[in-house]
Amino acid sequence: MSTRPLIAALAVVGLVSAGCGSGDNSSEAASAATVASTIGDAAASPADCPPADGTGTQTRQFDAPPPDCLTPGVTYEAIVTTNKGELTILLDPDSAPVATNNFVFLARNGYYDDTPCHRIIPGFVAQCGDPTGTGTGGPGYTIVDEPPAPGRYQIGSIAMAKTVQPDSGGSQFFIPTGSDGAALPPEYALFGQVTAGLESTVAAMAAAGTPGDGVPSEPIQIQSVRIVET
Repeated sequence: MSTRPLIAALAVVGLVSAGCGSGDNSSEAASAATVASTIGDAAASPADCPPADGTGTQTRQFDAPPPDCLTPGVTYEAIVTTNKGELTILLDPDSAPVATNNFVFLARNGYYDDTPCHRIIPGFVAQCGDPTGTGTGGPGYTIVDEPPAPGRYQIGSIAMAKTVQPDSGGSQFFIPTGSDGAALPPEYALFGQVTAGLESTVAAMAAAGTPGDGVPSEPIQIQSVRIVET
């Protein structure tokens, strides 16, 4: 089993792995029943949901996947502050309830604060969400796959990373930054879209990309992620 999450193989960028994901920690409606049925009985208690304004403390390891912490009918946005500027993500719990719930849970626990984007490949993707910066880190649990319909990835989409193994996503996610990334096969949960900062912040992040393993040419850092409900 590959323990390093890599994006699906595309000859044009020379990648050799067939997966993209959250390390070695081995759906159409965002409702409690949907989330519970997809993450299984091992999920944490609803009492473990962080408050809407965040916990105020940082937690990066958990004993179980999150419970359903989303409110039906509420719109969720993520305000992501990086060392290259700010971007806004409109989250999509209708298409990927488990991945959206997971991202909101982790963000409100401060998980993503002060984490690097460890892999940026020109014309392809920027991959972030691993506090270790190695490409093998995760939150201590994995979540199920929620593959989208073919052809739905766009430049600026937000999708879960995973290994070649099924149901191996955890905390890592990626943003397609070019046509090669938008052409990925529909294997990765699509849970949001950048609605502000694509041509500024995301473009500045993408400019640090390098071929091959995509180790950024300069540090690209997520400084904070704030969840906004409307």
